[in-house]
Amino acid sequence: MTFRNLAHGVAAIALLAATACSDNAEKAADGQEASASATDTDQAAGGATAEDQVQLGTLLKEAVSALDETQAAISAIDAGNNKGAIDALARATGKLEIILTREPNLALAPVANSVIEHDVLATPGDVKALSDRIEDLTDEGRLQEARRLMEGLASEMVIRTSNLPLGTYPDAIKRAAALLDEQKPQEAKLVLLNALSTIVVTETVIPLPIVRAEASVEAARVVAAKENRTEQDNQAIAAELQKAREQIEMAQALGYATKKDLDDLQDAIKELERETGGGNAATRLFERIKGLFGKAREAVQPTKN
Repeated sequence: MTFRNLAHGVAAIALLAATACSDNAEKAADGQEASASATDTDQAAGGATAEDQVQLGTLLKEAVSALDETQAAISAIDAGNNKGAIDALARATGKLEIILTREPNLALAPVANSVIEHDVLATPGDVKALSDRIEDLTDEGRLQEARRLMEGLASEMVIRTSNLPLGTYPDAIKRAAALLDEQKPQEAKLVLLNALSTIVVTETVIPLPIVRAEASVEAARVVAAKENRTEQDNQAIAAELQKAREQIEMAQALGYATKKDLDDLQDAIKELERETGGGNAATRLFERIKGLFGKAREAVQPTKN
């Protein structure tokens, strides 16, 4: 288990919430089917088990405690309490050793998370018209007007995580403690402040149209797998897949992922419509489309330097 499952877990929550809002999911899934759907979704979003989540919570708590002890050490130095500062750094070192013992290959330990959601109430046609207007303003050199219009062109959840860099942070704590032993509190404080400035902020972007499309496809899969499907079931499948296509169109209009990734998704959904419309469960096709959604989610992530 690694800390990246935290982001996957939020993605799973978003997907399950969207699935729960689906009309068809409410009508068609009995208790057993809903349980299977939740399990499949969790595995697709990262496969974090309950044990993983417990361990994640424990390590997150230790990382936050290490950060708090660092700040406590700085406050103690400012108060002229070198012994208090040394004690705080000793506790911080112990917290970091717990993390590294349990996850020796972990490079970043998250200490804070925030989730920011943006959404746009518009049709793909509205977005395209606004995009054309932005392009015209840019061509005319009216960049600030274009920037203000562009700010609203987002439908996404952004998970922002602050991380302690475990490759350097523990060593900085030890250096500061050594300086305090040498009666050099201000030098120790500078080392600690520099260590705090190295906290790494990472972002995971979850495009909501793609999440909603995936939720609709999952709802369609649940119904398509039923034996002795009724005409009402077939209509429900068709409605869910139509919703999925509309959401992919919105993702395309907003420029999420690459054109090829989204075109491949659209083609796969159309193929699902043909297959399920003929009464087939289309199990293999539903499995293949999971991979296409995964590629689309990966393509939208911020480029790492």
